[in-house]
Amino acid sequence: QVQLVQSGGGSVQPGGSLRLSCEVSRSLFTISAMHWYRQAPGKQRETVASILRSGSTGYVDSVQGRFTISRDVAQNAVYLQMDNLKPEDTAVYYCNAVDHGNDYWGRGTQVTVSS
Repeated sequence: QVQLVQSGGGSVQPGGSLRLSCEVSRSLFTISAMHWYRQAPGKQRETVASILRSGSTGYVDSVQGRFTISRDVAQNAVYLQMDNLKPEDTAVYYCNAVDHGNDYWGRGTQVTVSS
């Protein structure tokens, strides 16, 4: 079992930055992968960024170069730094853990980018 507690998010103007945090109830070294997903109104949930147990990272093309996923293994936390935000980044963002084929989800946090 994995519990995920999200924090961060909010509203920002285009070009601004936000940081999302995800506190994990277990050591990150015991979890296969951590992901950030997002879901905009009327759209399917999509993977935004991923970090594997090895530390390897990956991003969807639309956020490459603007978003950074990172982790603090001592704090059992994963972060998503979002820079140069665009209106199309507006969505509910979810933290996700994959462990032994099981998916665990945070409650989601709203990110709104608007002038």
